[in-house]
This record gives sequence, structure tokens and C-alpha cells, in this order.
Amino acid sequence: MNKYMATFIQDNLEEILNKWQEMMKEDSEERFFQVMSQEVIDKTSREFAELMISNLFEGENNYENRLIEFTNKVVRFGWSISFVMKAINHFAHIVYEMLEKNETITDANMKEYVMVFTNWTTPMRDGILETYAKTWERTVQLQKIALQELSASLIPVFDKISVMPLVGTIDTERAKLIMENLLDGVVKHRAEVVLLDITGVPVVDTMVAHHIIQAADAVRLVGAKCMLVGIRPEIAQTIVTLGINLKDFTTTSTLQRGVEQALAWTNRKIVEVEVD
Repeated sequence: MNKYMATFIQDNLEEILNKWQEMMKEDSEERFFQVMSQEVIDKTSREFAELMISNLFEGENNYENRLIEFTNKVVRFGWSISFVMKAINHFAHIVYEMLEKNETITDANMKEYVMVFTNWTTPMRDGILETYAKTWERTVQLQKIALQELSASLIPVFDKISVMPLVGTIDTERAKLIMENLLDGVVKHRAEVVLLDITGVPVVDTMVAHHIIQAADAVRLVGAKCMLVGIRPEIAQTIVTLGINLKDFTTTSTLQRGVEQALAWTNRKIVEVEVD
């Protein structure tokens, strides 16, 4: 039965894919079918169909390779796991209805075919769910590493003045990276003033404040001054409510004001020049 179904799908692939795409567009709230070109949709649909067919009659190794390759692709496309489950259900439903229509499936063999379909789709669901979880976890981890590297760099903006923009949640692991990059940057750029910009930090709690204070203390130990900038009103409220002591810090609400203060500390200022 498996080989017959695989052959049937291959022989009627265009009709199955057209019906499947229509069902997915009507049933799903995912943006894949709205934002992707028809060429990408058709190519991905065919790869999905090949995956469904391969589960019927290919060897386990070939199927697993297809599964991993396809799952990696749909993760990049942003398919949710519910979207993938719908895709499997709709595809199987269309094939079942077509087999029923041409009287391959009858009242006499219906139970047997139901079992065949169950044995066909259940391993696919389980395999895709497991592979999807691993692929998504790996993707998120890589994104996290990239974010850490991008958002923990000390950037020289003026002679003797550098800025470190912080973005996202600061945990203990990330705080270590910030500290290392901060100290290395201060020495490398010969910075006398460092501005820690927390505009992109969504939440400042006691632990985050502790990491920031540690970073500032470390900067002072290597002979530079540290300023905390980008304190939004809601962050200021949280700091006061939690009783976090930032009295040893110079703080400003914006990076612009911080730069002006840093220039003053280094005996400079910004002036307007009139052009004739």
C-alpha cells in the first residue's frame, strides 16, 4: 500500500499541491504564503511533498536527511510548529479524499487504510517535532551569540571617549563578556571616559544593576571614568523602587547628554560654527 500511495501522489502531484496550497492559505495565519514569491512557495511545497513521499518508501537514512534539510529550511522561513502540523494534516487529508474519490479506499478496506495513514503521518509529526526543536534551539543559540558579540563592543566616538551600547537581557554569562570587552577596549583605545548606554536594555533589575556596577568599578580600576546613559523614566522608577544605589555613577537620560559631559571631563565641548 505504501508504494502504491507514493506512486499515486507522484502521478497526481500537481493537483495535490494546488489543493494543499489553497487549504494552507485559507486555514493558516502564517505570513509565509502572503510574503513569499510564488516561485519560493512552489519550490518549498514540492520539497514538502517529496518529504511526505520519501517517508513512504525511501530508506531511513535518506528520509532523515530530507527531514533535517527541510526542517532547517522552514525554520529559516519562520514556519511555526503548528503550521508544519497543519501542513502534514492537510496533505494527508487531500490524498485520502482523492483515493476515496477514485474508489481505491472503500468501506471494505477503510480501516486498513486509516492504519496506513496513521503509520505514515505519526512518525513524520514526531520526527519533524524533534528535528524542529533541535534546529530552532540551535538557531536561537547562534542568534544569541551573534547578539552578544554585536552588543558588547566598545566603540571609540572621540579621542579618549568610548561608548558601549548594551542591547537585550544581561545575564551572568553575558556580563562576563561585557566586562572582558570593556576592559580590553579601554586599554586598546586608551579611553579616559566610558559611556555605558542601556537604552536597549528592556529591564534593569537588581542583578543587572549589580553587573553594571561591577563593570564601572573595573573601569575605574584601570584609570578611566564610567558614565551610565540611556536611563528611561520607567528604568529610573525601577531603580528607585528596588533601592539600587547608583550614587557613585554619573547618569544621564540620553547618549547625547552623556557625550557632552564626557567632553567636559576631557576639557572639550561642542560649539556651533557659523558658516558665511
